[in-house]
Amino acid sequence: MIKKIGVLTSGGDAPGMNAAVRAVVRTALSKGMEVYGVKRGYVGLINGDIEKMDERSVSDIIHRGGTVLYTARCPEFRTMEGVKKAKAKCDELGIEGLVVVGGDGSFRGAADLSSLGMLCIGIPGTIDNDITCTDYTIGFDTAMNTAMELVDKLRDTSQSHDRISVVEVMGRGAGHIAVNTGVACGATDIITQEVPYDLDDIANKMLEKKANGKQNFVVIVAEGVGHSTEIATALQEKTGIEARATILGHVQRGGNPTLRDRVEATKMGHYAVELIEQGIGNRVVALKEDKVVDYDIQEALSMKKAYDEKLHKICEQIAY
Repeated sequence: MIKKIGVLTSGGDAPGMNAAVRAVVRTALSKGMEVYGVKRGYVGLINGDIEKMDERSVSDIIHRGGTVLYTARCPEFRTMEGVKKAKAKCDELGIEGLVVVGGDGSFRGAADLSSLGMLCIGIPGTIDNDITCTDYTIGFDTAMNTAMELVDKLRDTSQSHDRISVVEVMGRGAGHIAVNTGVACGATDIITQEVPYDLDDIANKMLEKKANGKQNFVVIVAEGVGHSTEIATALQEKTGIEARATILGHVQRGGNPTLRDRVEATKMGHYAVELIEQGIGNRVVALKEDKVVDYDIQEALSMKKAYDEKLHKICEQIAY
């Protein structure tokens, strides 16, 4: 029987992480386990910034953004010496299993710990939805809804001034937030790394639409493409329409998680503890076709995730 487990959040924070932590803690306690919360990710694991948790430790957090366990980058953990320090700390406290909520980098760390005999389970938590083994990552829905609401507000100004609004949303390695936000906001065009784009073509489409009576335009740009200010300047020069760039930035990471993020995080956290209870480690929890499943960490890291080009084309076809 597994008697003690730990839980940590690592990498960029994502709305819904607290719901996952809550589910891990309370599921483990219901199974007679002791639970330890690790502060600031792998930094806390190495330095021993760890505290015992109980039912009340996770009260009133399911609706809160960010992570009550905090998060941090840990260069030392990328070395085997750092991994061994973390494992030694777990051994000292008697922690036999560890649930890691984070992204691909966090999972690589979990794989390294697993190689030393620790039962590690990864839960995908990142707003970018760029973890390949899962259809959905914790925080994605909240981030998209936040971006959509902000673009809706920005559109009011764009409409009032007959302006082009070039809006950069998060998504350093993938355009999933951009394409969904673009469709939801009725963008004139979406610019992502996954689909080639031509500013002359975009400008010509705008001029055609202007000739048909359209006066304002929204272009969504993924963070991975960047250069939003340069794109706005180029479109203004090519069309003669005033253009402004807006970078939404880290505001998309914050705020109360949506219902979907709370529910999916809870399901994944519960599932992760069940795996550890069975003595299973070196796995990543994933959502596939609305079912919670799990994969070997190395297998999960080697998968490739498709971009929804069909959705991208739909946006282009119906933008008028």
